[in-house]
Amino acid sequence: MRVNLKFTNKGQVAVENFNNEELIEIFTRYIKTLSKKYDISVTVPEELNAQILAEGTVKVVLDKINCDMDAFFKELSRDIKVPLVKRLGTKLDNVFKTEVVEQEQN
Repeated sequence: MRVNLKFTNKGQVAVENFNNEELIEIFTRYIKTLSKKYDISVTVPEELNAQILAEGTVKVVLDKINCDMDAFFKELSRDIKVPLVKRLGTKLDNVFKTEVVEQEQN
């Protein structure tokens, strides 16, 4: 399954303080940490995320989902604010919204 994490207006302003590689690293690190709590396998493929700032989206691929996907992404949104707020220096509300782009056929 592929999911787009589309930045909100404030989220877009916050991520503009980072380069593409930093954003991939941040999302990968926080996803890996959360995956220990949730039974889900998520990757942030570099080839799909070459233009994060221009597109305003981080594309992730989910392989196995044995948990509440919405709860996972809600917690990821909350966690991902930490490094963004540190660099932006101001409070943030929602950073991104999830959009399922491609779902596996059963």
